[in-house]
Amino acid sequence: MPPLPLSQLENYFGDYYPKMAQFASLLVGPGIERGLIGPREADRIWERHLVNCAGVCTVLPTTGTLLDLGSGAGLPGIVIAIMRPAQQILLLESLLRRTIWLEEVATTLDLPNVTVVRGRAGETLKLPDVAAVTARAVAPLSKLLNWSAPILKPGGALYAIKGEGVTAEIEEVSEGHTAKKYAKDWKLPPKIVESETIPTITPTTTVITTRK
Repeated sequence: MPPLPLSQLENYFGDYYPKMAQFASLLVGPGIERGLIGPREADRIWERHLVNCAGVCTVLPTTGTLLDLGSGAGLPGIVIAIMRPAQQILLLESLLRRTIWLEEVATTLDLPNVTVVRGRAGETLKLPDVAAVTARAVAPLSKLLNWSAPILKPGGALYAIKGEGVTAEIEEVSEGHTAKKYAKDWKLPPKIVESETIPTITPTTTVITTRK
């Protein structure tokens, strides 16, 4: 796929484009040098990563604290923080080198709404109940549901950005070994939502599951 025209990116991201472009430069520069993303991702950082992550913002709640599970390089957590400057965004990451990176990025991009927390989901962490948990390329849906339940406040939801194979993951949750715990902790069956972003890019696929 040829590079996206600058006009399309500026039109899609609007006032958030300058910070998004700065984040893109960090990812394809020091992000690659420090092993946060692979070298092959440089040429597709916008369409495969930044625009894909931005798509989830169309379905996230507009109030309450959001937590990004396994933030890694900041996808989607940093993208969400740029596009939701009025919301508190918690970035949960277990590896020290990644938390250092996330803190540096938040400082460089002037994102006072970001708090980086080092730890793993499922550990005893002093976290506030959150309105939404996001995750991308972290774990199968069955694990994400188990990890998210203790963090989410009642009525909160998990927003898992997924790609191919999402139907099989939902079937595993509905029929497989997590079914008993799923029925206890979650209010509604997972639903798939596709968010249109830029016309030439595949829509962002998000699986949304609400906690009881």
